[in-house]
Amino acid sequence: MYRVSDFAEKAGITVRTLHHYDRLGLLKPSGRTEAGYRLYGERDFARLQQIVTLKFIGLPLRQIKDLLDRGDLDLKSTLRMQRRLLQDKRMQVEAAIQAIEEAESSLKSGAAPDLAALKKIIEVMERQNNMEWAKKYYSEEAQAKIAENARTWTPELQAKVEQDWKALIGDVEAAITDKTDPASQKAKALAQRWSELVRGFTGGDAGVQQGLNKLYADQGNWPSSFTKPFSDEVWQYIKQAMAAHKTSCA
Repeated sequence: MYRVSDFAEKAGITVRTLHHYDRLGLLKPSGRTEAGYRLYGERDFARLQQIVTLKFIGLPLRQIKDLLDRGDLDLKSTLRMQRRLLQDKRMQVEAAIQAIEEAESSLKSGAAPDLAALKKIIEVMERQNNMEWAKKYYSEEAQAKIAENARTWTPELQAKVEQDWKALIGDVEAAITDKTDPASQKAKALAQRWSELVRGFTGGDAGVQQGLNKLYADQGNWPSSFTKPFSDEVWQYIKQAMAAHKTSCA
C-alpha cells in the first residue's frame, strides 16, 4: 500500500488529480491509515490505468465512472474494450489526416484554397462527431465488427455509398408520388436495393443488425444535430414493400 504522494509519483500523476478522482468517486483509495491518510494499492493502479486510457480516448469522467463501476467488467475485458476504442479512434484520426493532406496538396502550387478539399475535412470531422452518440446501441462485439469493417472503408467507397443512397431515396420518393403499389415488382426491386445497402454496413452480422434496429427504434432520443437521411413517408413505404415481399432489413 502506498500513501497518496508515493502512489502519485509511481503513477506519474499529481496528488491533486488523485484527490479530484476521489471526490468524484472515480478512484477511491483502498484504505486509510489510522491518521486518516489515503492508501492505494495495485488494484487502484489498474483502475487508474483504465481511467487515464479512457480519458485519452475522449470519454468524460462521469461516463468513465459509470463504465468502470459495472460489476461484469474485469481487467481483461476493459483492456480489450480500450484496445477496440483506441483502434476506432485511430481510424478516425487517419481519415481526418488523409482529408487534411489532400487539402494541403491543393495548396502547394500557391493557388487559392480548394473549397472542395476543405469541405471534405469538415464532412469527415462532422460525420465522426455526429455518430459518436450512436455507439450506445451496439454491443461491444458489434462495435468491434463495425471497426473491423471500417478498415477497408475508403473515402471513394463512402462517396459511392452516399450516392447510391441518394439515388435510391429519390427513386422511392418517385414511387410514392406515382402511387406505385408496395406489392409491385418495382417496389420489390427498391426493397432489395435498400437491403443490399444496409448489408453493406452490417456485413451480414446479426449483432450489428440488432444494434441498427435499436437505433432506429429510438428515434425520439436522437440528438437534434442528427437528421435522418430519409423521410418517415419513405421509411413507411419501404417497410410495406419489405413486408409484401418478405425482405428483411433494419
